Order: sequence, then structure tokens, then C-alpha cells
Amino acid sequence: MYTASWRDVVRRDLFGDRPDPRDKPYRFVIRAALVVFGLFGFRFDVRGQEHVPATGGAVIASNHVSYFDFTYLGLAALPQHRLVRFMAKASVFHNRFSGPFMRAMQHIPVDRRAGAAAFDEAVKALEAGKVVGVFPEATISSSFTVKELKAGAARMAVQAGVPIIPAAVWGGHRIATKGRTPVLRRGVPVTVLLGEPIVPAEGEKTQAVLRRTRAAMEELLAEAQRSYPDAPADDADRWWLPAHLGGTAPTPEEAHELDIHDVRGTAVKPPRTSLRQRLGR
Repeated sequence: MYTASWRDVVRRDLFGDRPDPRDKPYRFVIRAALVVFGLFGFRFDVRGQEHVPATGGAVIASNHVSYFDFTYLGLAALPQHRLVRFMAKASVFHNRFSGPFMRAMQHIPVDRRAGAAAFDEAVKALEAGKVVGVFPEATISSSFTVKELKAGAARMAVQAGVPIIPAAVWGGHRIATKGRTPVLRRGVPVTVLLGEPIVPAEGEKTQAVLRRTRAAMEELLAEAQRSYPDAPADDADRWWLPAHLGGTAPTPEEAHELDIHDVRGTAVKPPRTSLRQRLGR
């Protein structure tokens, strides 16, 4: 397990010997994230970093269980001195606080009503040798299992001629996830696994690449869940485990219904909690 330290925050070689000056805002945000991780004592188990190419374009395709998954995945690319440009909802870019940071870090806004522009921008970034992060489930999975994947990640990998790095994140949903009030617990373990690159074969169809990607993501997620060092404290704490592992999270079918209500704007908001509860005291 790795816990961020002040030494990591101030390391001069954290981003390599000659980092791009244009990425200074991104580097600042990463150092700030490491400070937060260290203050809360998050324990990271990151495996498969070597699968991120040191140069050239690649798509990192991950499952999605928490609001902060992108920060955890970014950690996995740091050993190769790579910065991941994530595709995120356009509304995040319109936010007065997060918008300037998202644009400065060259993340890619996705407008679901006009997705072609985001797809083209992502392909250009890949062809320029950048690493693009995608959550192909398109939204957080309430069942904490891998949902049906959108084809965009596979399509852009095929079009740009770059590999897909399948990934799984687990544990961050105990801090902040859809349908629950964030709770800033100390010492939460977060597992990040990266799998072997999936290289589209010449002439391989998008759907075939997508099936291989989903199978790899499911295998990685199962391994992350098997090797996760924490267990629920009691029955009330089983909410963060999927139903097939004895948890009380919605089944995939129930989660699908929740997603429908989410889109329609009829979802029930989570109950409010006190500051003491949010701090995990």
C-alpha cells in the first residue's frame, strides 16, 4: 500500500526531466491532490502502471464507481510521467470553479447532445501522442459492477490506431459516489489496476474491440474486489459491496431503473448528513 507523503508532493522529478510548460496547471492540481490524499491517509494499491506507454497515444478505459475516479487513475499514469486527458461532462467545464481548471488541464468536454465534437477532439489528442481517459459506462455504476459500455472508447482507439489500456478502480466510492452524501473517511484503501494493452487488430470491428475491453475491465474489477483489504464493518456498511458479493448495492437491473430516473430528473436525493458524519467521526 502506498500513502502520499510531503516528499512526493515536492519531488522535482515527479513529472519527468523535461515536463511540458503548458501542463503547469495540471501539475499544480496533481500536487494539490497528493496533499489531500496524504492528509486523509488514503492507502493506494496501484498495479499495472507499466502498461501505460511512456510515449505515444493510448486510451485508458475504466469502470466508474466514484466522483474522484479520475484522480486515482491519474496516479497510475504518473510513474510513466504521463498526464491523462479525461473526457468529462460539459457541465463540469461550465462550472465557475472547476471549469477553468478543466480547460487548463486540457481535459475534453463531452456534450451528450453533440458528441461528435468531443470524439473528434479525443482522436486528435490521441494522434498527437496524448493519453485519453474514458469511462465508457458514461456514468457512475450504482451496482458497482461493469455496466454496458458505450462504443466511443473502442471507436477512437480504432480510428487513431492506439491501444486501449483497460482499468479498474475500487474503494473510492466509499468516500463519494452517486446517490450518497460524501463522507471524508480517513485511511480508506483505494485499488487501481491497469491491464495489458488491447491493440485493435487490422480490420477488427469496433464491437469486437469493445467486447474485449469489457471482458478485461470485468476481470480487473473482480481482482480489485477480491484483493481489497477492507470488509464492511457491519450490515449497515455493506452498501458499498455489489449484490453478488453479499452487499446491499442495487442489482444491475435495479441500477438500470435508477439510471432512468436520473436521466428523467426524478431520482431521490440522498439524505443530508452532519459534518461529523461526513468527516467519518
